[in-house]
Amino acid sequence: MWSYARPVSALHIPRILVRPPAPRDVLSWEPLGWRDAPDFAWLDREHARFRELLAGCGAEVVVATGEPGNLDSIYVYDPALITPWGAILLRPGKETRRGEPAALAPDLEAAGVPILARLEAPALAEGGDTVWLDEATLLVGRTYRTNDAGIEALRAALPGVELLAFDLPHLGGPDEVLHLRSLLSPLRDGLVVAHRPLLPVRLVELLEARGIEVVGVPEEEVESMGPNVLSLGPELALALDGSPRTRRRLARAGIEVLVYEGAEISRKGDGGPTCLTLPVDFPAARSS
Repeated sequence: MWSYARPVSALHIPRILVRPPAPRDVLSWEPLGWRDAPDFAWLDREHARFRELLAGCGAEVVVATGEPGNLDSIYVYDPALITPWGAILLRPGKETRRGEPAALAPDLEAAGVPILARLEAPALAEGGDTVWLDEATLLVGRTYRTNDAGIEALRAALPGVELLAFDLPHLGGPDEVLHLRSLLSPLRDGLVVAHRPLLPVRLVELLEARGIEVVGVPEEEVESMGPNVLSLGPELALALDGSPRTRRRLARAGIEVLVYEGAEISRKGDGGPTCLTLPVDFPAARSS
């Protein structure tokens, strides 16, 4: 059994799995619900620069194959949940993404991450609805993409973990992506960035009870993915270019924020830096 002592967000994550786009992927943009057709040359260039930025921060970038012909495959955080014991292959609520978990499994195993469990029907869950608040606490959003059966399947697969589920708002409805990570991202021990007005009351109360400081994202910067911030260490984070007020607030909280250009890889597909990455080394998994 692993030792649960340190917050996940306070530790450097050395290996980050990504899935670069392929030319045939762009043909799937419309059925996948992207906002517009991506230009592959720019898409590829932005993703390459994104990987270079991660590597420049000291991360070991693990390149995955993913599901061929599926543009959503670049959002590698959604098909799997990394735990101290291995990966749980999820079952996306978005039907066009149902093949991604199985396609990602060989990449995870090649990276030395064992497959702990696989979600089966009727369970639905997407990684974007999961946030490790610390090594013993998993937050899960109940959304149009993650259902009650999915939450119970995760709870059964993680008997030693405190799994706390929260209903998220309807907002734009089932055709809009509102994951838990659309609203909140952990940064380090005792610090998260979030748009508090859309958080469930019980989640706000939990953060307050645990003494966790919230860097607030203003309403006008939710659409520009202000809450979707990738922690790369206790004082370093990566964000989509934009959301200047949020970045200033993060700087005052002691977080240096690096930005990337994501007109193609992020804005057109509604996926920020946490969506584009899957850290594959759970911090506690250094000893058993």
